[in-house]
Amino acid sequence: MSKKKGLSAEEKRARMMEIFFETKDVFQLKDMEKIAPKEKGITAMSVKEVLQSLVDDGMVDCERIGTSNYYWAFPSKALHARKRKLEVLESQLSEGNQKHANLQKSIEKAKIGRHETEERTLLAKELSSLRDQREQLKAEVEKYKECDPQVVEEIRQANEVAKEAANRWTDNIFAIKSWAKRKFGLEENKIDKNFGIPEDFDYID
Repeated sequence: MSKKKGLSAEEKRARMMEIFFETKDVFQLKDMEKIAPKEKGITAMSVKEVLQSLVDDGMVDCERIGTSNYYWAFPSKALHARKRKLEVLESQLSEGNQKHANLQKSIEKAKIGRHETEERTLLAKELSSLRDQREQLKAEVEKYKECDPQVVEEIRQANEVAKEAANRWTDNIFAIKSWAKRKFGLEENKIDKNFGIPEDFDYID
């Protein structure tokens, strides 16, 4: 019997993003290490690495509160990240097309009244490499063009749900602060400072 093929890095990243989008919630690493293997088939050992790669790419937000890191990803942020990636890819493709055209002209010029030369051979190799790169960039651009108006509208709607989730967590934090003030007699600014809560922390309008 053949062994079951494991998930690729991109598949793990996509499935982890599904967790955030489907729950519209905020998690700690330990939460994801329990949820991801059970619900998305991502091995517990790879959860931290996958999560960090998403944070590094700006797909997932991370905030340290006290001694713990909290992770979340709202659909609107994913849309902006995809748009930025698309803009970068389209710029690279445009530059590649221009370089390709210039090399093609150089090769045509080199053909006139000349036999095969080392320069022409090198230009031909570079042109072939650029063609390959251009095709790869075209494929990536097509992938990121999924951000059509319908998708944008769906993400706007999902963002409303995400905003409610964020405000629900804001409620929780305010409740904990109120309890800490009553229980330990702490001043609010000291609570904010100790737990890394910004002064302008408030509900999302």
